[in-house]
Formats: sequence, structure tokens, C-alpha cells
Amino acid sequence: MEVAQKPKVPETAWLEAAYEILTENGVEAVKVMPLAKKLGVSRTGFYWYFKDRDALLEAMVHRWEEKNTGNLVARSAAYAEGIVESVFNLFDCWLDNALFDAPLELAIRNWARNDMALQERLNAADDERCRALRDMFLRHGFDARQSHVRAMTMIYTQIGYFSMHVKEDAQTRIGRMPDYVEVFTGLRPHDSDIQRFASRHLVT
Repeated sequence: MEVAQKPKVPETAWLEAAYEILTENGVEAVKVMPLAKKLGVSRTGFYWYFKDRDALLEAMVHRWEEKNTGNLVARSAAYAEGIVESVFNLFDCWLDNALFDAPLELAIRNWARNDMALQERLNAADDERCRALRDMFLRHGFDARQSHVRAMTMIYTQIGYFSMHVKEDAQTRIGRMPDYVEVFTGLRPHDSDIQRFASRHLVT
């Protein structure tokens, strides 16, 4: 009996192709045949890794949950001497695509408008993010009401930033972040805080 050989195109290639189509054209465009054509292979290789299209879409959602929500929660919980450093730690997500994928975030939010089950997962993710940011403010001495409102303000601001497709070069965006920190915390960052943050992102 002949044993089916493993396809030459790996699972990661299918996932990356699906990611590109999802972020560029929306979930309706993520279909097996266009993916196979994009990769230059037959669609039979797809079923080596995924039971069906729904399994691939679930992998996309899982990627978003693990990367975007997971890293945001982790950065908000990272060690910091004060709230200013904590917020700068969180801001790493907005500048490093390895921590937070903005195109995927927007694609998931657009997709959820027509998918009730995904909308429920999105709502749960937003709640988890808001709790993480609220807890960050609580740890640094803000009262419960202020912590919750400041957390929501940060979340809503960033969602708006993605949704409006704001375009800024890295230097301009980093240059504005100390002012964002002051808006969100009520405290002006020290030069040492700003320099430490900028050194993580600006290439000299």
C-alpha cells in the first residue's frame, strides 16, 4: 500500500498565505483554492495539515489571541518602578510587530462584525486586556475608578488608531509617546525614561 508523502509546502506556508489574504482582503477571501494557487501547489496538500477551512480560520484566531492579547497582557504585567515605565513597557506592543500585529488586529475586528462567535471571543479579549491595564494602574497606586477609566481610554485610543489607518514614521510616533504617557497617567516622563524607551526602538 502506497503511503502518502508529506507535502513539500509546510504548514507555516499555508498559515502565512492565509494571513496575507486575511489582512489584505478579509476573511471571505480566505479559501483553499486561492491559497493553493498563491502557493503554486494543489489543494490536496492543505488537507495534510487542516481538516477544513474552519480549522485554518481557527488557527488564525488562535494566532491573534496568543500574539496580540497574550503579549499585551504580558507587557502590562512586566516589572516597572512606576506607572510611567509600565506604560512605556506596554507601548512596546505598538512599535514591535513581533509583539502585536496591527493588521491582524484590524482584520479580526472587521471579521467579527459578521461572526457572532468571533465577536464573543473579541469581547472576551477586550475585557482581558482592559483588566490587565486596570491592574497595572492599581499596582501603581491609582484608585479603582481611575484605573478602570484610564485602562479603557488606552484601549479605545489604540483601537481607534488602527481603525483610522494612521500612518506615522517610527521617529515621529516615538517622539509623541512621552506626551501620550502624560495624557494616560497624568505624569510627565523623565528624560531617562524617554531615552530608555527610545533606545529599544530607534536605530542609531
